Amino acid sequence: MLSIALSKGRILDETLPLLKAAGIVAVEDAETSRKLIIPTSHDHVRLIIVRATDVPTYVQYGAADLGIAGGDILAEYGSDGLYQPLDLKIACCRLMVAVRKDFAYEQAVRSGARLRVATKYLQTAREHFSAKGVHVDLIKLYGSMELAPLTGLADAIVDLVSTGHTLKANNLVAVEEISQVSARLIINQAAFKLKRVQIQPLLDDLTRAVK
Repeated sequence: MLSIALSKGRILDETLPLLKAAGIVAVEDAETSRKLIIPTSHDHVRLIIVRATDVPTYVQYGAADLGIAGGDILAEYGSDGLYQPLDLKIACCRLMVAVRKDFAYEQAVRSGARLRVATKYLQTAREHFSAKGVHVDLIKLYGSMELAPLTGLADAIVDLVSTGHTLKANNLVAVEEISQVSARLIINQAAFKLKRVQIQPLLDDLTRAVK
C-alpha cells in the first residue's frame, strides 16, 4: 500500500488532475469528505488528508510514503530525510514582503530602522532579513496577515502572494520578493528504497503529466 499525504485547498485541487493523468482517482470527493483517509481507483494507493504544514512530517516519519508540499513549507519546516525528485509546477506563487502603500519601506531599510514583521514563516523571514542586515522583531500570525499593517501591529508582513488582489484590496503593496514557490513531490527515503517497484512507475507517470 502506498500512502500519499495531501492538504486541502489549492494544492489538492491542482494535484488531482496530475494523479488522474497517472491513473489514480479518489473514489470520494477529497475536498468535501469528512474522511481523512481516502481510497483511490488503485487498490494499493490511498490519500491521507492532513494540514499543509504537517505533510513533510508525515512523510519524514514514514506515516505516508509520498506527499505533495509547497516549497514554502519545505523551506520553513525543513526537509531532512525527504527525497524531492519533482517540481510539480502547480500552486505557483511568490513569498513576498508587503507593506502599507504609505509606508516608506526602502527608506526605513536604508536608515537602519528596526522593523516589526508579521508572518507565519518565522525561519524564512529571519534568514531573509538577516542576510540583508535588517533588524526585525518577528510576530507570528496564522491568518489574516493583511490586518497586521492596517492595525499597527506590524510595519510589514511576509506572506504568499498569488494574484496580488488581496493586497490591493487592503491598500498594501508587495515591495520585495523572497522566493518563488511551487508544489513539490516529496518521498520518504526509506520507502523509496523498499517500495521502489511501486513508487517508480508513479513517479514516471507524474513526471510525464507535468511535462
